[in-house]
Amino acid sequence: MSLDTQASYAVHRNGGPATAEDLAPLAFAGYAHFTAMQVRGGQVRGLDLHLERLRTASMEMFGEALPDDQVRSYLKSALADGPADLSLTATVYSSAGEFTTAVRELQVLVRTAPPASGPEGPLSLAMVEHERNLPAVKHVGEVAKTYYLRQAGQQGFDDAAFVDRRGRLSEATIWNLAFWDGATVVWPVAEMLRGVTMGIVRRRLRRMGVPQRDQEITFTDLPSLTGAVVMNSWTPGVPVHRVGAVPLPEARSFVELLHKAYQAEPLTSP
Repeated sequence: MSLDTQASYAVHRNGGPATAEDLAPLAFAGYAHFTAMQVRGGQVRGLDLHLERLRTASMEMFGEALPDDQVRSYLKSALADGPADLSLTATVYSSAGEFTTAVRELQVLVRTAPPASGPEGPLSLAMVEHERNLPAVKHVGEVAKTYYLRQAGQQGFDDAAFVDRRGRLSEATIWNLAFWDGATVVWPVAEMLRGVTMGIVRRRLRRMGVPQRDQEITFTDLPSLTGAVVMNSWTPGVPVHRVGAVPLPEARSFVELLHKAYQAEPLTSP
């Protein structure tokens, strides 16, 4: 990457360029939450859901939250001098740091990077028994995600899907899961992080009149399904052709449906 290309991306704290002094305390910090998004043409899909995520997680972790308008101003500042298309991560933390009951002024770190669209797939997912702490919060410091991804790779899989103590599929390492029964989109029921892309797709499918249902999905349910995908901020759907030892059809029409729903969501400027 050239120096010119590097200079087009930003690391901002509270609306201005972050210094080494700002960043040094965060090098080994693990008490923060974030949201990640793809920016296209300087705009974002599901901005309301990203703001809601940050607001809700801040209340859960810190007992207070920054106003949406303030967060939007920080996002806008980070986008001002960058390319029209990029990836953006906004992280919220307290200047009080970790291992304390104190909560000082909340800080927002915004980092931009080259745009991403995810792998093409189809993917194979190892099944791993794992339950995330604070599953409804997109928080930092989750070593298990990369650990299980690496373990899955060593076993010949592309990634890993998590199964809770009740045998229910919940999510994958950095992905939500969605399934297809040939007519209906099936969303797994378990404790999990409900992604912004998942929220966008669900509300757009409702407007399109596409049937959806929530269902507890276990290993024994997989053979009755006719398709599966993973989705996150990169993409609304990467096909999955195998979960554990169970093969699944690629279900191209299902993948196309999810992409169509996502594309129907309007872009919004911060």
